[in-house]
Amino acid sequence: MRFATLALLATAISLPAFTATTTPAAAQARASDAVEVRIDATKPGATISRDIFGQFAEHLGTGIYGGVWVGKDSKIPNVRGIRTDVVNALRAIRAPLVRWPGGCFADEYHWRDGVGPAKNRRSSINSNWGGSVETSAFGTDEFMDFVGQVGAEVYLNVNVGSGTVKEAADWVAYMTADPTTSAGKERADNGHREPYKIKYLGLGNESWSCGGAMRPEFYADQMKLYARFVRNYHPEQGEGKPDAMLRVAVGPGDDNTAYTDEVMKTWKQHDWAWSIESLSLHRYTTGGWPPSYPSDAFDEGAYARLVKETLGMDGFIKANAAVMDKYDPEKKVSLAVDEWGVWLKPLPGTNPGFLQQQNSLRDAIIAALNINIFARHADRVKLTNIAQMINVLQAMILTDEEKMVLTPTYHVFKMYVPFQDATFIPVSFQAGTFQHGDITMPRIDAVAAKDKQGKYWLALTNVDTQRAAPVTVNVAGLNVRSARGEVLTAPKVDSINSFAAPNTVSPKPITGSVRGGKLTIDMPAKSVAVIALEP
Repeated sequence: MRFATLALLATAISLPAFTATTTPAAAQARASDAVEVRIDATKPGATISRDIFGQFAEHLGTGIYGGVWVGKDSKIPNVRGIRTDVVNALRAIRAPLVRWPGGCFADEYHWRDGVGPAKNRRSSINSNWGGSVETSAFGTDEFMDFVGQVGAEVYLNVNVGSGTVKEAADWVAYMTADPTTSAGKERADNGHREPYKIKYLGLGNESWSCGGAMRPEFYADQMKLYARFVRNYHPEQGEGKPDAMLRVAVGPGDDNTAYTDEVMKTWKQHDWAWSIESLSLHRYTTGGWPPSYPSDAFDEGAYARLVKETLGMDGFIKANAAVMDKYDPEKKVSLAVDEWGVWLKPLPGTNPGFLQQQNSLRDAIIAALNINIFARHADRVKLTNIAQMINVLQAMILTDEEKMVLTPTYHVFKMYVPFQDATFIPVSFQAGTFQHGDITMPRIDAVAAKDKQGKYWLALTNVDTQRAAPVTVNVAGLNVRSARGEVLTAPKVDSINSFAAPNTVSPKPITGSVRGGKLTIDMPAKSVAVIALEP
């Protein structure tokens, strides 16, 4: 891997103090940069599902092999072949669930290739991603072991493209049936007597493209078969039970809402025999297709274009939610943005099919903006999965043999942990303007939430690469006496964490002062902050 060759010198980050200036011109400029935020605690919104912080692990490049699985005989510390350092890192961000085995790989994955003794497993060519050999060493039981170690839940994607209803039904039976049945006995013989739980079941992946290039009408007919006959036999997950498995249908990956309309129209007509509980959307920040923007050593023009494109996620969700509202005004079917993130040009010298890229401060800012958008749509968006968890696209973690580094995006996910299952609190603010060349966008973004312990949290993002933002927050009525949290910034927007300099982009403490019912806090340029409003 080439991540180690992209090292930047570690740089200590000192946050601007923004002390008062004596020149009238400077004072006027500072006043023009000021941002006012008002938190309206009287109008709490929906719960921000912890599942919007979901992860995605596909058999792609070194995402699984080397990233999660090193084998039981590896010198890299592991538990039953699964990397200990990666597990600990994911536990630290309270990763709520992991989507597996794909992606495009899911619609060519045949689960029987990956169960039973390792010597009997079938190897194949991963034709979707780089033509590498898929050994099937990491299969169903290894994945379940992995999510168990992390403390995450399961989002399983079944093979609708090249598989059959029976194959998918047999797979879920293998995982969930009682050991007195043939399916359950096979699982028990493979070392796990107790049935597994599956929180989400994906009924195909990108069926409009790599999942079979299906017309919406054809997919809807397939969806009904899988929703009917792929049953979960876990005693706590039966139909109608509080912990029942939730089925996720395929939705669009572009601005054409035909899939959303057809799936929701079909759902509206469903009877007792089948249903779905969620609809997936895919949207990446790419800068155009195929991706040509570099993930390292880019200029501020590339930064501005990709940040501006990211803001389009809001309109994408609104357009599909509007279609859903026609058929489902009560919002019984949720939205699952189960693939999102920055998809950029592969690193030079790597297998282009491995989708290997660096991860910069820009990517962390883009992650924060997406999370804020999901939080604003918490009434409909209940599940998202960033692509992907390790070594692929906008990864949380990069590994190279025994080495591991946490990316800037990882730090954003850790900073936002207090937003998991918190209540959305509306905020209003004048965002101001950031302009680079002919690109103009809002300068500041903000969301707030109230956690289960009653504490309020504020997340702020300053996309401006040059100007700090003095932020004043109206906290009247919230009994706030102090504010403290973490801020993520770096010397440049293309700053990265490497194996040689792992802390170039890492959170630093930030505090604010409260006086007269107002909080004042200085947001550095190009930064993300999450702040606790302390009583």
